[in-house]
Amino acid sequence: MRFGLIGTGLIGKKRIQSLLDLGHEVVGIVDSNQSTLREVSEVYNLKRYKSEEELFKEKPDCIMVCTAHNALYEMAKKVLSSGINLFLEKPGVSNLDQAKDLYKIALNKELQIGIGFNHRFHPAIRLAKKITNQNKFGKILYIRASYGHGGRLGMEKEWRCDKEISGGGELIDQGSHLIDLSRFFLGELKYEYSYINTYFWNTDVEDNVFLALSNKQEALCWLHASWTEWKNKFSFEIFCETGKLHITGLGRSYGTEKLIAYQMKPELGPPDIEEFSFSEEDSSWKEEIIDFTEGLKSERTKIASLEDLVRLHEIIDEIYNNN
Repeated sequence: MRFGLIGTGLIGKKRIQSLLDLGHEVVGIVDSNQSTLREVSEVYNLKRYKSEEELFKEKPDCIMVCTAHNALYEMAKKVLSSGINLFLEKPGVSNLDQAKDLYKIALNKELQIGIGFNHRFHPAIRLAKKITNQNKFGKILYIRASYGHGGRLGMEKEWRCDKEISGGGELIDQGSHLIDLSRFFLGELKYEYSYINTYFWNTDVEDNVFLALSNKQEALCWLHASWTEWKNKFSFEIFCETGKLHITGLGRSYGTEKLIAYQMKPELGPPDIEEFSFSEEDSSWKEEIIDFTEGLKSERTKIASLEDLVRLHEIIDEIYNNN
């Protein structure tokens, strides 16, 4: 397939590499930062355009938008107006009003739209989803998860810590992944409780968020996202009627990605344990693109949708309004 890409920062480069590895064509790239644009163009031997309108004229099959948060919404609207399929990087928009507006615009468009929540496609998550779908351990009772890192020198000066650009702090950053994954396993969730605070970083956005969500079956999700997790951590525990699934690590600085399955015995006591470990290569970026491109043909996809985006930002909006 032929892709165009807007935004050539860290995530944009990951997307470009994944597209090329999978044999897709990247017809051109756009970025307001000319030095970054030039560098990425030279590294990947890609044509660069002065504006997104010039890129649209190439009529790619899909445009990927991987900009800073404050530019996602306007770029997404332009892509939809151009009649080109859209892949929009998380968190998709900066606020709920923008999410609702994109959803309304898309209702009148016969286009494929995906939101880039790549954590859905990590191998441990995919295997856990398969096990829960098979109801191997019975219904899900509750989820407990934490995700965080300790930042880096000068992080408080980065755009992610500028509310005007990011739309929020750790809630909209890593917290959005935890909310999306919870919905991925449990479906619709409602807001129960939250607490946000800035404990360490000198910013106008939160560096920690604690929140609780629940579904109609009273399954609870207790989630914590943190920029003061001094050793990078990802832990996602799914507690079921007769066992537990524990996803830990995401590779690299987060540690080896694993799924540990604990199956309770009829007499209880120590469970049977089965452990699955996955390679250090983060395959989620490629798997997400494979799912999206196959969905263009079959409309069967696991990728997050604009409806998922609206539900996510309803929760985020309620948290910010209650703190």
